Amino acid sequence: MSVTAMRRALHESVSGLPREFWWLWTSTLVNRLGSFVATFMTLYLSMERGYSASYVGLVAALHGLGGVISSLGAGVMTDRMGRRPTMLIAQISTAVSVAVLGFMEHPVAIAAVAFVVGMASNASRPAVQAMMADIVRPEDRVRAFSLNYWAINLGFAISSAVAGFIAEYSYLAGFLGEAALTLACAVLVFVKVPESRPEDDPAAGGKDAGAADGGGLGTVLRDTRFMGVVGLSFLIAFIFQQGFVGLPIAMGDAGFSSGDFGLVVAVNGVLIVALQIPVTRFIEHRDARRLLVVSALLAGYGFGLTAFAGSLPVYAVTVLVWTLAEIVNSPTQMSLVVRLSPAHSRGRYQGMYSMSWSVAALAAPLTAGAVIDRFGAGWLWVGCAALGTVAAAGYWLLMRNLPASSGEVAAHGRKDGDDPSPRKRVPGDAGAGTQEDAVAGAAGAVGTAGGGRHGGGREAVPGER
Repeated sequence: MSVTAMRRALHESVSGLPREFWWLWTSTLVNRLGSFVATFMTLYLSMERGYSASYVGLVAALHGLGGVISSLGAGVMTDRMGRRPTMLIAQISTAVSVAVLGFMEHPVAIAAVAFVVGMASNASRPAVQAMMADIVRPEDRVRAFSLNYWAINLGFAISSAVAGFIAEYSYLAGFLGEAALTLACAVLVFVKVPESRPEDDPAAGGKDAGAADGGGLGTVLRDTRFMGVVGLSFLIAFIFQQGFVGLPIAMGDAGFSSGDFGLVVAVNGVLIVALQIPVTRFIEHRDARRLLVVSALLAGYGFGLTAFAGSLPVYAVTVLVWTLAEIVNSPTQMSLVVRLSPAHSRGRYQGMYSMSWSVAALAAPLTAGAVIDRFGAGWLWVGCAALGTVAAAGYWLLMRNLPASSGEVAAHGRKDGDDPSPRKRVPGDAGAGTQEDAVAGAAGAVGTAGGGRHGGGREAVPGER
């Protein structure tokens, strides 16, 4: 590809998104750059503290349980208090709890604080996703979510490498460093990110008055189509978790070292960083139903192929297949969640969606270990293929009568004005900014904040996704 073509592709990838998105994007990036606890918690407890594997598993489960609980609570807060206050509360709570965790020595205290860290670090996820839906035009949402997901993986890849060096020097320095970066991220949000919660529509009278706080969780639970998507999201998340849960166990049983696993799974991060943006440009305005069906099949059968892997190159090929599924599925599914979410209830809907990933992160380790111990790794990969098939069929059935998205309409030549979805302009929203505006906003944010964490991100430690 020529330099001119690359510059044109970059321009098309970043242009047209408001400044507020780029500040939010920057907070996501610096959040992931400070991810120390998520990366090295297990090693810290087992090698530094000398605790047993069962205790380490308990702490990991409590951390995940905290995320499950906070997903719903944070969703309610996002609708009632606003996106920005929820993010600030989550970030400050994360900074304090992570710093405290570094000083805990008693097993009960470590477990209790780890639970709090899990709650705090997941609490801003619904707010971040709801705000992104508020400030980005419907036809740009797939691209926006893709760029945000790219930032998550880039930051996580860098932080994992840096955290290794920090851990050799001092685990406590890692805890305190993450706390400092998280606090810096809260300052960035406070200074640069305005509130975006949709205002009440006076013309709607009493009907919207009850919707001003988003309604109740029962409203979400009664939305059968959306809850179907949540269930399918759980299946997809459960499958993807096996790349970091079942795969290392299976490779270890097959005689491969931890270094071998590191090389194989590195394919996932490298491909996401390299391909997320160009692949998204290709799929941005294509049929969401077909994309979700194809991604579910690629995920299921990508892991299913692992049953036939016997060498590192073959393992790498399987990772390549399910990574392509991840690249397609993540922005497409998040855009679908926004399409199905009423504006005043986006926090609750995003909280329920986030919970599906948190529950998968909790269930995947328990299930993978039990299946491998009882039946062997082969049956785990067969099960992943079956779940991928079920998810693909589910997406096809649930989306049969779903109207075309704004992106798909635009792709067929309609004008933006044909999109009936209202978009609230937030203070300072310049609408379709230039490439220079977008890059300057992101660069300025990095220079201002220097780093941070906002609690969204790579699901399931290691993966939002």
